[in-house]
Amino acid sequence: MFKKGFSNELYVEKQAHEIKERIKRFDGKLYLEFGGKLFDDFHASRVLPGFLPDTKIRLLQALSEDTEIIFCISADDIQKTKVRADLGISYDMDILRLIDEFKAMGISVNSVVLTKYNHQQAADNFITKMTNLGIKSYKHYPIENYPMDLKTIVSDEGYGKNEFVETTKPLVVITAPGPGSGKLAVCLSQVYHEHKRGRYAGYAKFETFPIWNLPLKHPVNLAYEAATVDLMDVNMIDPFHLEAYGVTTVNYNRDVEAFPIVKTILSSITGDENFYRSPTDMGVNMAGYAIIDDEACRYASCQEVISRYYTTICDYKLGKVGAAQVEKMENLLNQLSLKPAEDRPCVAPANIKAQTSGRAATAYELTDGTIITGKASDIMSATSAATINALKYYAGINDAIQLIPASVLMPILDLKRNSLGSRTSALKLDDVLLALTVASNTNPTVKLALEQLPKLRGADLHSSVMLRTGDASTLRKLGVRATCNDIFPENTMYF
Repeated sequence: MFKKGFSNELYVEKQAHEIKERIKRFDGKLYLEFGGKLFDDFHASRVLPGFLPDTKIRLLQALSEDTEIIFCISADDIQKTKVRADLGISYDMDILRLIDEFKAMGISVNSVVLTKYNHQQAADNFITKMTNLGIKSYKHYPIENYPMDLKTIVSDEGYGKNEFVETTKPLVVITAPGPGSGKLAVCLSQVYHEHKRGRYAGYAKFETFPIWNLPLKHPVNLAYEAATVDLMDVNMIDPFHLEAYGVTTVNYNRDVEAFPIVKTILSSITGDENFYRSPTDMGVNMAGYAIIDDEACRYASCQEVISRYYTTICDYKLGKVGAAQVEKMENLLNQLSLKPAEDRPCVAPANIKAQTSGRAATAYELTDGTIITGKASDIMSATSAATINALKYYAGINDAIQLIPASVLMPILDLKRNSLGSRTSALKLDDVLLALTVASNTNPTVKLALEQLPKLRGADLHSSVMLRTGDASTLRKLGVRATCNDIFPENTMYF
């Protein structure tokens, strides 16, 4: 059941204030590296119930008069057509999506920086596209022996070789469609060029996780490890902060490992030995001060770890991750004393339904705690059946009432199989929702059921078998948090 544990309003207020204070520290020019997702930060909204997925954008809107955006993308990622797994679109296309989103919100977009540029053909094509769209682009080049060769990095042959991005606002946000895009290098390159021009510009990192002032093993912080299991990130006590201030704070391995190099580069650029004394100093993160119900956040984070566990074992079955990632997730479960099949309320009902019916089954845990199940049939998937049952529940419709007769659904299934060449054995959720939409024009009962669809947002769902891409995508769009067992549906090998 949903229970609010985080104050979005308090967070935006404190984070905005902290950013403004950081800008003042650096003569009115701050390059802010944005970690995590700017839009659709569903991980944060799941582990901090009350955090809105668009909170970071709301924050930037509050600072919009003083803010401009620089996007960065690795030329190698463009060449490889790297894809955002959550959206299913390539990084370069996501840049265009993000630019449209920012412009629609009145936030100034400066340009796109292509990092690791080495005349890749796809990168050159992207630059041409940017030019045709009226978007400025800049090239940043690979630096040999980066980041170890400090003498070259902080020179005209290193950062100095990169094209400088002219900016006009006090706050310059550096963001990217995903990790490995070169955000930090772009920030440091800009600080170098600013210093060459006689300006004392600053650098900081906008962080959400791990939350530095929560305990190392707090479920919220362990949920971050689960979310980055593909990268095998590890939370740790910040040794530099402990030594400098005698205060225990939490950071993660990559930031701690990179800090001595970042500190040295910043000191070499600016001549300021105490630019930052720890990775925690570099971060701007007030999320911990906006937690208003610790128990609610603990519970939500434990649910996130379980969800990530199911995702990982399915990815392992599909060959997307290795055994080390599965072992890491099992270790996180043990640290939190969690049993996936028992501690996620919708798992056992789905598995029991599958065992008793002999068919694939799914179970919802609705936001009021009610469990709703459904099983696969010759006509529709288990997810479709459970969703119809959930809509009936919310609409107060008797379970015995058939919203869509088989005589309507069978022709749709025949069309997909016989005319469109689909190998599907049953109608997916989007097929059934379209059928409901058509039927709602003439049937008030169906219309009433369809009107309940928004109430599924925030619900949990578990499937006894791996979800087909279509059903998984539709559930994501509905705001349903879905998990599944690592069992191929219908004994198929092609999935």
